[in-house]
Amino acid sequence: MSYSPVQRLAAEAVGTALLVATVVGSGIMAQSLASGNVAVALLGNTIATGAILFVLITALGPVSGAHFNPAVTAVFALRREIRWGTAFVFVVAQVAGGIGGTLLAHAMFDQTLIQFSTHVRTGSGQWLSEAVATFVLVLTILGTLRARPEAVPVSVAMAIVAGYWFTASTSFANPAVTIARALSDTFAGIAPGDAPAFIASQLVGACAALGASKLIGWSPTAAEQPSLSGRLEVGQG
Repeated sequence: MSYSPVQRLAAEAVGTALLVATVVGSGIMAQSLASGNVAVALLGNTIATGAILFVLITALGPVSGAHFNPAVTAVFALRREIRWGTAFVFVVAQVAGGIGGTLLAHAMFDQTLIQFSTHVRTGSGQWLSEAVATFVLVLTILGTLRARPEAVPVSVAMAIVAGYWFTASTSFANPAVTIARALSDTFAGIAPGDAPAFIASQLVGACAALGASKLIGWSPTAAEQPSLSGRLEVGQG
């Protein structure tokens, strides 16, 4: 089935909104139920995030490719599988959706809608972690698209679940999610002043993954399905 540009943008906005609502909402719920046990709170946050990623990619992948992530969209643009103009509006939809998801989570838990996080996340370890987490995410997407496209939803979900626990930053790996989480002074938040370095690290990690994919031999071919939605635009590839 072919989807219109508006339908694809709607899928990106709605998908990113529900992803962020789950990250922020499950963080609030986990913190309230964990009685100060940070490990238990993080586990609850992790399970919910991995679960919703699987669902959203499975449901919306055929519509827009289920990027929900400006770093992922940028990689597909660099691979010439989506035009830069389209990539730009995808990113706008993702960021807007992410912010909407934060507001939705706050509303569900009767919190002040507009917040600014005071959760400090900074330092070389955090920045390296974000680069590594995004590298793993993007490499997982590109490799699984080549090897087993039907396994992308579970592979991406598992990459993020693992990233929550093996990175010092708990694997944001997504500029839109980072911006949205800066607007939540909760368990999942990040201080706005710390967000730019996270985003820069994420973009570095995404570009490194693109380079690694070329070294491995995963450059796109004319016969390859470039995303879960097929070719996003006629003539691309």
